[in-house]
Amino acid sequence: MKLVNYFSYNSVVILSFFFISFTALILGYITKGKTNDILFSSYRSNLLNPLTYVRLFTHIFGHANWNHFMNNFLYILLIGPMIEEKYGSKNLIIMIFITAFITGIINMIFSNKKILGASTVVFMLIVLSSFVNIQMGKIPITLILICIFYVVNEIISGLFKKDDISHTGHIIGAVCGFIFGFYVF
Repeated sequence: MKLVNYFSYNSVVILSFFFISFTALILGYITKGKTNDILFSSYRSNLLNPLTYVRLFTHIFGHANWNHFMNNFLYILLIGPMIEEKYGSKNLIIMIFITAFITGIINMIFSNKKILGASTVVFMLIVLSSFVNIQMGKIPITLILICIFYVVNEIISGLFKKDDISHTGHIIGAVCGFIFGFYVF
């Protein structure tokens, strides 16, 4: 029996996201970060450059290094398949790219920083995961706890820590997850 028969590509969107991001990471190492600058980061740039608009979506695939990639994808691979099963592959792609676009636009308008990485998607998935077993008219306690532990921490970190982490991107991802969970799907 073939070894391939024992494996299942069980979460098409999440696994494809993983492999695209892994490829972007390898390209980043090979090019010493040039591919991240050109394709896999979002930042304020010339509006006449078509890549400015591409980067509003593709910044979620780029990662600064292996640890950055691993930290994001541990969460994505853990939570993502459950979300994909609940909401469907098509809806998950839409949610991921809307979150990426909103994060890219807000960063481009309000910041001079370059952003890259899937953490905005991680926070969207974390908040959205608390809606998986929602009952009509009831607020899940898991949602409240997630907001306390993740979102409040990001607000505090964003206000008081000076680091290279896009706390605003994390908050945007959480807000998108909240909106998707309650109103859209």
